[in-house]
Amino acid sequence: MQSKKLKTVVLVMVACIIAYLFLLPLFFMIFTSFKGLSEAMTSSTLIPQEWTLKNYKDLFANTASSPIGRWFINTIIVTFAGTILRITTSTLAAYALARLEVPFKSLIIIGLIWAMAIPEIVTFFPLFYIFKEIEMINSLWPLILPSGSGVMVIYLIYNFLKSFPKALEEAAYLDGASTLQILWHIVIPSIKPILFTQGFITFLALYNNYLWPSLVINRTEMRTLTLGVAALVLGENYNNPGLMMAATVMTVLPVLICFIFVNNYIVKGFTHSGIK
Repeated sequence: MQSKKLKTVVLVMVACIIAYLFLLPLFFMIFTSFKGLSEAMTSSTLIPQEWTLKNYKDLFANTASSPIGRWFINTIIVTFAGTILRITTSTLAAYALARLEVPFKSLIIIGLIWAMAIPEIVTFFPLFYIFKEIEMINSLWPLILPSGSGVMVIYLIYNFLKSFPKALEEAAYLDGASTLQILWHIVIPSIKPILFTQGFITFLALYNNYLWPSLVINRTEMRTLTLGVAALVLGENYNNPGLMMAATVMTVLPVLICFIFVNNYIVKGFTHSGIK
């Protein structure tokens, strides 16, 4: 009994040490953001000797070259609009493939599987050419509209619906419910964990996206938060670690807050969709 308790204590200690090593970069980022310029450049300690909010004040003060408030708004528009678009189109497509009589359904499913193997980067040039031709460069539309093609989301929802019992849907049909009513009142509540999980994954992908926005956005006020902070950090503030870390903290904070609220749904979503 004693040996079992000792083993448990050792495992917990080892887990805490490993967790600390993984969280160390996050701690370094947060604590450095509260250091002054001289201390951030010379100090070898993790915790600041003199705490200061100057880095955050400077970050929000220079709105001409770094309109971080506008970047936040752009990011919110792109991430939420893109996520809603992908989840909506993917749910409708997956339900149609799983329940409706769609011509060439097998070929479409095979095409979805093949599409998942195509690297996203190979679509950048044709997408850029299309948006340039319709004069949408330097707007938020090129960052939102491509989100409508959620091949992985369609496939995961389709696989779940294939094993989902049809009894409730058939009973609803007998009661006079339409296809959209069945989808909204029966199917969507059942796949809510999957939708939240895939929505959060889409949210992260859009939030952290850098390469594609850097190709279609070159106006300062139209940048997303990731693109704007990257330009801010790599610009004149490259030699100011405190300001660089403050900008990084402001970028990471919304994702952490979002993860706290959807954490339970993410765990259920991975379980329901069969992801190990």
